Amino acid sequence: MTMTKLVDSYERKIDYLRISVTDRCNLRCVYCMPPEGIDLTEAGNILRYEEFHRIARIAAAHGVSKIRITGGEPLVRKGIIEFLASLAEIPGIEDLSLTTNGVLLKDYAQRLKDAGLKRVNVSLDSLQRERFQKMTRGDNLQDVLDGLDEAEKAGLTPVKINMVVIKGFNDDEVLDFALMSKTKPYHIRFIEYMPFNTQEGWQRDKCLTMKELKSIIEDRLGPLEPIKDSKGGAGPARRYRWKDAPGEIGFISPVSEDFCGSCNRLRLTSDGKLRVCLFSDSEIDIRKALRDGSNDEEIERLLFKAVAEKPERHHINENIFKKCSRTMSLIGG
Repeated sequence: MTMTKLVDSYERKIDYLRISVTDRCNLRCVYCMPPEGIDLTEAGNILRYEEFHRIARIAAAHGVSKIRITGGEPLVRKGIIEFLASLAEIPGIEDLSLTTNGVLLKDYAQRLKDAGLKRVNVSLDSLQRERFQKMTRGDNLQDVLDGLDEAEKAGLTPVKINMVVIKGFNDDEVLDFALMSKTKPYHIRFIEYMPFNTQEGWQRDKCLTMKELKSIIEDRLGPLEPIKDSKGGAGPARRYRWKDAPGEIGFISPVSEDFCGSCNRLRLTSDGKLRVCLFSDSEIDIRKALRDGSNDEEIERLLFKAVAEKPERHHINENIFKKCSRTMSLIGG
């Protein structure tokens, strides 16, 4: 196998693989799936851990150094700790992280750290119990808050909190989330509401832009100082903090100020599809090759084919854009 790096047609180095290990979830968030849930993939069509590992190993041999495990909710899948430990041992993997809704994090935090996980991103959109129930269709807010504490204690740091801001629904809590960065070393990430195929529907006027969010915060809580990313590990977030604050604030703005020009990622769905853009339905089936007895060179070829097909940018702000046919829980958060 050659050691050629994964570079797309626009000279972007692809060094980040997001792996969704399951489409199952223990919540029913309104922007992620309908209240009745989704038609789950048959168990036999979900990739086995050894298949995920094989793809990760081959990708790492071609420059992928960062892996994030997602779902669904990855902590509901049995054997997740052992799988993470196996990924941590792959040569070339320098950053192994996980996105979770936090419901099970309290019980898993130390085991995740011991397995080699570096850090966690916790999806949390409200600090109010009733609103949390409405948004997630679950009464687990205290479990999530306890999980944040345990993750910090275990050293899964920096603990990042992802808040999807929806105008008229939870935007009145933006200041409460921002203030968390003044008392805790949390990295608060405000994410623009994105167009996905859910029963709630997506309306552009529910999306608060990065500029609007930053203005709301600074008008009430004072000016933020920009953080320069010296290590290049911030991803798409524009980062800020208050002087002497232990935490920081970041804005992720795929709708109003896209970061397509620096996109460095591939996504692997739980049913074995490579996706080159979050907002595109273009997929390459890698499961078939895995189960047809294909050698590593064929898996390598499919990875390079996916990268070659990566588009220059999404088209959210253009008339040609259409919402993804898959929900976020199926793509992988």
